[in-house]
Amino acid sequence: MKPTMRGRRWLARVALVAAAGVVLVPAVFAGTRTFGLLAVGLAGLALTAAAIWWGLSRRGLLRFLALLLAVAAPLWVLVEYARADLVWVAALALALWPVALGAGRAAVARHDEPDPMPEHPAPEIRHPVLIMNPRSGGGKVRRFALRERAESLGAEVRLLERRGETDVAELARKAAAEGADLLGVAGGDGTQALVADVAADLRLPFLVIPAGTRNHFALDLGLDRDDPSKALDALRDGVELHVDIGRAGDRPFVNNVSFGAYAEVVQSPSYRDGKTRTTLNLLPDLLLGHKGAHLTARAEETTFCGPQALLVSNNSYGTGDIAGLGHRARVDAGVLGCVGVRVTSAAHAAGLLRGRRAAGLTRATATTVVVDADQERIPAGVDGEALVLRTPVHCELRPRALRVLVPRRRPGLRKARPPVDWRLVTGLALTSGHALRRTPPR
Repeated sequence: MKPTMRGRRWLARVALVAAAGVVLVPAVFAGTRTFGLLAVGLAGLALTAAAIWWGLSRRGLLRFLALLLAVAAPLWVLVEYARADLVWVAALALALWPVALGAGRAAVARHDEPDPMPEHPAPEIRHPVLIMNPRSGGGKVRRFALRERAESLGAEVRLLERRGETDVAELARKAAAEGADLLGVAGGDGTQALVADVAADLRLPFLVIPAGTRNHFALDLGLDRDDPSKALDALRDGVELHVDIGRAGDRPFVNNVSFGAYAEVVQSPSYRDGKTRTTLNLLPDLLLGHKGAHLTARAEETTFCGPQALLVSNNSYGTGDIAGLGHRARVDAGVLGCVGVRVTSAAHAAGLLRGRRAAGLTRATATTVVVDADQERIPAGVDGEALVLRTPVHCELRPRALRVLVPRRRPGLRKARPPVDWRLVTGLALTSGHALRRTPPR
């Protein structure tokens, strides 16, 4: 239940009081030591970030010493606070900050929440065909009895019995040629994208069953990732969402395409057997520029020069998400998100703590992104699948080309958490109840 206007006003006031407390608690109880408290905390954060950079970009004894520093820096901060009897002061100030953010978001939620994706009436489905990968997600197809549940709802199920030997897109086209009026997939995002591309080409509805490991696409559609069988409710009580689908070269994607360090690492033959060991072994040369392709990218007016990691996404992720692991408020806005990271020193690594304003971080949105390199072919991670693409790689969107059938009730539906607009919070907190009553509702 959303708060009333009066409730929003009081939430805004709580947010301002809590934010003021973050500053006033140290000032009142630490006095002139507040500046030392802040300096020690910032120094500890910077040292920890720099130590992590050294640990990732070095080997042997230097890596060991860097990891020791990454542990020692936070401990040093705690010791210094304890010596000054200020641990509780810092803890109270830190505890007030999430209160301020939570109350601030709730107060202005009406202003900064993106509009939900429009829902359209679902067509009558007579012959749904669902492709299921029994190995995805550690065997979710069998664990949640997805085949049995789908068949009880009138769907035809085709299992991918052999690993890596089935052309999933061709299987989907064959099903459509045989009369399927809906295509669906129970599997990972990479398999979802291949069948979604066929469905978009043929203008057929598409059903997402989150039976993979991460299921990022399902997350942004509002599906319940904990129980993939609930996605099948769309066959009896569903609505349509018209969403975008991306393409990198000749490869479709529903989430993102990554280039650079991560893509290089997952290409290694040893990655599957030892992910952590392989990553730590390869990262130093990739981060310091001794190995890997030298990338450049153009996202309309923005140029990315030599990023070590580049992420191109089907619509933009949250403002604090530079790895494509979070939530997209919409997947129907018709734009690509592009994030580039370039870290060449410990100072750059520490600077990433500034978030969106970090010098090593570049963000852009565009309708097309062109990724080039000093190599004819470059590794890429396309919806988690390790591929090699020919350069230049043209990334583009097909706006609202995919008709996704989803349950009318989606328990996993959630809203993105945009940054708090403190200007709106302050204005709302200072607005009188009389003025609010005169303000017409939106």
